[in-house]
Amino acid sequence: MNTTQVQALRMIVDAVLDSIRAAGDMGAPSGVLYAALNAQGCTLSQYQSLMSALERAGKVRSDGNLYFVV
Repeated sequence: MNTTQVQALRMIVDAVLDSIRAAGDMGAPSGVLYAALNAQGCTLSQYQSLMSALERAGKVRSDGNLYFVV
């Protein structure tokens, strides 16, 4: 990845985390997060990889189809 790609990925991660935070105690529905990213060209596979990476990094946790910031 080049510097521009890394910066873009950071912006995407920040936006996802901000969106999950904004959902509060109720959690952010996975389908809504995916739909927002899909509208910008993100594939399902890319979305699943991103969310899995955020879970492995300890940034988010999932409960069913909801995501919460850790």
